[in-house]
Amino acid sequence: MSTNQLDKKSQSWSALFAEPMSELVKRYTSSVFFDKRLWHADIEGSLAHAEMLAHCGIITKTDHTDIVKGLRQISEEIHNNQFEWKLDLEDVHLNIEARLTQLVGDAGKRLHTGRSRNDQVATDVRLWLRDEIDNVCQLLLDFQQSLVEVAEENIEVIMPGFTHLQVAQPISFAHHLLAYVEMFARDLERFKEVRVRVNRLPLGSAALAGTSYPLDRERVARSLGMVDQDGNPCVCQNSLDAVSDRDFAIEFTSAAALCMVHISRMSEELVLWMSQNYGFIKLSDRFTTGSSIMPQKKNPDVPELARGKTGRVVGHLMGLITLMKGQPLAYNKDNQEDKEPLFDTVDTLKDTLRIFDEMIGGQVEGKSGVKSGGIQVNAPAMQAAALKGYATATDLADYLVRKGLPFRDAHEAVAKIVRIAQEQNVGLSDLALKDLKEINTSIESDVFDVLSLRGSLNARSTLGGTAPAQIRIQIERLKKLF
Repeated sequence: MSTNQLDKKSQSWSALFAEPMSELVKRYTSSVFFDKRLWHADIEGSLAHAEMLAHCGIITKTDHTDIVKGLRQISEEIHNNQFEWKLDLEDVHLNIEARLTQLVGDAGKRLHTGRSRNDQVATDVRLWLRDEIDNVCQLLLDFQQSLVEVAEENIEVIMPGFTHLQVAQPISFAHHLLAYVEMFARDLERFKEVRVRVNRLPLGSAALAGTSYPLDRERVARSLGMVDQDGNPCVCQNSLDAVSDRDFAIEFTSAAALCMVHISRMSEELVLWMSQNYGFIKLSDRFTTGSSIMPQKKNPDVPELARGKTGRVVGHLMGLITLMKGQPLAYNKDNQEDKEPLFDTVDTLKDTLRIFDEMIGGQVEGKSGVKSGGIQVNAPAMQAAALKGYATATDLADYLVRKGLPFRDAHEAVAKIVRIAQEQNVGLSDLALKDLKEINTSIESDVFDVLSLRGSLNARSTLGGTAPAQIRIQIERLKKLF
């Protein structure tokens, strides 16, 4: 049989048509050169489907043996880059099926019994995405661990906390980093929740209405690990919904977009902190670039690009939502357009998490435990910045409240004291006691302990506060998660 004859027979609709598909349409509708990354999931699903068909007596044991042998050979060919992907065969499914038929004959043709490409692709994408979610979750854990390790090294480093980008109150640099650990912990929760809904089996729904063959869909679900925490099979319960649903892809992309937003917020701070106006940190040279004209420049290209890639992932989310909004039940060719944005979202998120883990924590890929740079903290610059903005003003107001003054009156008194400090061009702790007492006579010499950055930091020792004692508690809690 010639290759052209084989390709023509592989197209199950070809006998109905009087003329071949135009080359333009063939290129326009083909997905094989991006959906071929689903090959492992496609073979995994086919093996489970074939085992079930044999168990139910729908195909013979001999056919099953031949199918398994053929699929294993195809897997080796793809793994070794020896498989020929053909545009004429449109997608990953028909390419594998055509090669299987070439290898094992009629047994390969029987594999498609009781299924359609509609439920097949829905299953493949779910299997592939399930594994990728596991990868993303591990990368998030690695990154959180690196942040905690850097935080533990900088518990006593004081920096200004900001609101409206104005100096607000002194905080520990470790406290600031742990805020991102909390954000990524929520991201991790979301991905795990999405995984539950991803891990449900569409296979056996066929084109849209189910099938007349006596399939054991629950057996396939168990074979593929599509089970709940109690080991019960998770099977899509409505065939129309099973083949047309892409909520799981939208949910994942939504979680990924929010995770990238968190990375983008961190990126914005890294860019600011690295600038000469701040000078809070330095990034290792391998994460920066130079200028083609200004030899003194070191540009924070990695965090800048991560900000840009966040927009890319958010765009994919909007694209997927728009893709689905007008589709009637059940499957439509529109859904071919779900894969490229989903694939790119996964790739972008994984690459970003890997590079940020190494850039912040100085860990090489694979967590070898060897430090290789990471973020460099300029503690004196951070402390000097905290001193510039009258960051302990709230502490002074709290001091007056403890002396019996209502908070609003204390707030007004401290505002007057700040004005005096501004006029004298000094910090609050540099004011003379007599100047302070002119505003409120209850102020005594013990106020200077309150006005110090260290005193302010130590005072905030409630749960979740920035006091070093609290941060150490939080770090020990977080370490148990890794």
